[in-house]
Amino acid sequence: MSLRTDLAIESKTEISGNENGIKKRIKTNGNIKTTVIEIISAEGEKILNKPVGTYITVEFPDIINIADFSPLKTAVKEALAELLNINGTVLVAGLGNNDITPDAVGPLTAKGILATRHISNTFAESIGLKGLKSVAVITPDVLGKTGIETAELIRGTADRIKPDAVIAVDALAARDPERLFKTVQITNSGITPGSGVKNKRGQINEKTLGVPVIAVGVPTVTDAEAIAFSLTGKEPERESGLFVTPKEVDMLCEKISGVLSGALNEFLQPEIDSDIIAGLV
Repeated sequence: MSLRTDLAIESKTEISGNENGIKKRIKTNGNIKTTVIEIISAEGEKILNKPVGTYITVEFPDIINIADFSPLKTAVKEALAELLNINGTVLVAGLGNNDITPDAVGPLTAKGILATRHISNTFAESIGLKGLKSVAVITPDVLGKTGIETAELIRGTADRIKPDAVIAVDALAARDPERLFKTVQITNSGITPGSGVKNKRGQINEKTLGVPVIAVGVPTVTDAEAIAFSLTGKEPERESGLFVTPKEVDMLCEKISGVLSGALNEFLQPEIDSDIIAGLV
């Protein structure tokens, strides 16, 4: 039985600089580590069991103990800039279920995004916000509460407003419990909601939406089998269907969502002072 993970960095223990359709490079800045894995061929897809694309993983210490989030936000912004050039409206989608705390990273992040698509350039300039970029925000919730697939809601919105790109934020599953709330994965390969907990829904990617899709994810859960493996070194023979999350999950979700929304706002509105953005949200 293979242990489940949504993280490309966990899909293979050892990856050298270039091998079999996979490229890897690492950058460190203090206690923040950024790993870029590029899957460039079908062979690379098979090895990592991930679609072709670039997967940027930002690793950092326990977020509860971080006093200054600026370096972490900078690392996230740099990863976003490597994958996306902003030319027009960007649709930010906060995926997940706000009623289930480990699944609330997407909705909480979306709540902190400055929506501006309804503001004209003339009005923005008149109130001192020259250079304001067009951003729309949607929180599609989950199928069990709406009766509509998340991918359908996002595709319908995208068909209507014609964004130049979509940024989808979601909770992920990690194999290593030590990665929970200490990792952000940013990728241009899109996302499949629910895949981390074996509840795969419709895919959200450039092929299905017709525009670039950047997926931003934070691992918030691991399964019991991964915990057992970390303790014993042996893979369980059967799946329990149980998932584990830290006991401080509510505080951790709030903090990491604040970091992500702050980084996204600064990335999406590079000409507006971050303090002004924070005051407008």
